[in-house]
Amino acid sequence: MFSVPLNCFPDHIRGGSCWGRPQDLKIAAPAWNSKCHPGAGAAMARQHARTLWYDRPKYVFMEFCVEDSTDVHVLIEDHRIVFSCKNDDGVELYNEIEFYAKVNSKDSQDKRSSRSITCFVRKWKEKVAWPRLTKEDIKPVWLSVDFDNWRDWEGDEEVELAQVEHYAELLQKVSTKRPPPAMDDLDFTTTVVSCRPAELQTEGSNGKKVLSGFHVVLEDTLLFPEGGGQPDDHGTINDISVLRVTRRGEQADHFTQTPLDPGSQVLVRVDWERRFDHMQQHSGQHLITAVADHLFKLKTTSWELGRFRSAIELDTPSMTTEQVAAIEQSVNEKIRDRLPVNVRELSLDDPEVEQVRGRGLPDDHAGPVRVVSIKGVDSNMCCGTHVSNLSDLQVIKILGTEKGKKNKTNLIFLAGNRVLKWMERSHGTEKALTALLKCGAEDHVEAVKKLQNSTKILQKNNLNLLRDLAVHIAHSLRNSPDWGGVVVLHRKEGDSEFMNIIANEIGSEETLLFLTVGDEKGAGLFLLAGPPASVETLGPRVAEVLEGKGAGKKGRFQGKATKMSRRTEVQALLQDYITTQSTKE
Repeated sequence: MFSVPLNCFPDHIRGGSCWGRPQDLKIAAPAWNSKCHPGAGAAMARQHARTLWYDRPKYVFMEFCVEDSTDVHVLIEDHRIVFSCKNDDGVELYNEIEFYAKVNSKDSQDKRSSRSITCFVRKWKEKVAWPRLTKEDIKPVWLSVDFDNWRDWEGDEEVELAQVEHYAELLQKVSTKRPPPAMDDLDFTTTVVSCRPAELQTEGSNGKKVLSGFHVVLEDTLLFPEGGGQPDDHGTINDISVLRVTRRGEQADHFTQTPLDPGSQVLVRVDWERRFDHMQQHSGQHLITAVADHLFKLKTTSWELGRFRSAIELDTPSMTTEQVAAIEQSVNEKIRDRLPVNVRELSLDDPEVEQVRGRGLPDDHAGPVRVVSIKGVDSNMCCGTHVSNLSDLQVIKILGTEKGKKNKTNLIFLAGNRVLKWMERSHGTEKALTALLKCGAEDHVEAVKKLQNSTKILQKNNLNLLRDLAVHIAHSLRNSPDWGGVVVLHRKEGDSEFMNIIANEIGSEETLLFLTVGDEKGAGLFLLAGPPASVETLGPRVAEVLEGKGAGKKGRFQGKATKMSRRTEVQALLQDYITTQSTKE
């Protein structure tokens, strides 16, 4: 129950297909003659119904002229039509016609009125004139040309469409709503259909959060619901922010935190910057997918439009740098060629659907099939938003490849404005590095390598010094007059290895050794060493006091802590334990 214009927006979704699927009808067995069985009444012989026909570019029209018909049966097959009914006198009528040429029976239809039964049959080959209706060049006496409707139809498709709509009343299910928004509209007035309480789960820097609000359904909408690998649009309804748009069957649910009255007129606005970004990335994906398939037979299995970059999953375990470069060169050539991007709607039963690339339709799909085509390059089933010309993509940059799932490769790319923003960020980083490294951009890599080598040497020297310091500290603690009971040490600099060296050098199982490194009031590391039974009992309690976590075995318990400021509480806990144990002894 939502609509948005072609190219920029998904198309208006109607209540059903453009052309309905003909029902599976059975022809009733006719009364062949008056000799059905002995004693039968004077049954009337079967007759032909008077039939008129005329030819149009896409359809052949037939009108079986029977007033007040009953028991009507119509069977349309690819090469024939079988019609039967009874008139108001009870006479059984039967017509069987072998067509001049093949037709598309699945995209043909019939309509009954009080005066006739009209059939329109879709030609298999459109815009090819039929000189006659029947396969054999024999004109039955009951078949005539409808000269009132016969005309030179070359280039007269609008007249034909009007005839089809008139006879079949195919638009009777379409509501009398206002027209869907135009391609360049950024706002649209429509009507609220319903509003019901709902919740929305969001994820941010502070973790997951559940928002209370409402799902608003509109008669039409500009806002695209998420789907097909593309995120949803954002925007406003009467200046109320729409935080999420999701598809539910043929409806679009707009999540707002303010209710809206059903039946009220509202103004819908789209966040154009977000919309246009999604259009560029989605059309870029279609183009890359088509080129990768054409150049190297690499099939796309899925894709993701991310916040900062997008990824296309290709059905290959690896790609060469030459392949990536060739794809990038080709897609940008097509952008410079300014190839148009068109959107069409096809009946689900249209033979052309079988020739269109796609990964299948959703289980709850309704209405026509939407096909997005890049002229001479690609034709693909798609519900998403797209540019109307490849020139709107500006440029595509392939950033490289990453290993995907199950022998797949992810091709990472940017399109349009994202490329410009990426270049701006890269240029800013380059300027900053030039100032810090005191060299030109061409020397950045070598300068960083030198710094890395120097850092490794310094880290190695620092580690050796830290080990020597740990040994020295262990001996000092061991020889201290305060040795025994509970021994506590904290250093701002250090790591787990530093603490373990101290514990190894001391090597006492009679004293509780509590070591910590890190910020005195923030986070850090801790180690508790001593008698195995005591450490097993006290270790989890120490982690709890420091609001951290850890594990231990064989007289040691170590882990991470978030509240080093509570070290004194740990020391008191350990001291109380030692005192209690001494009293028991």
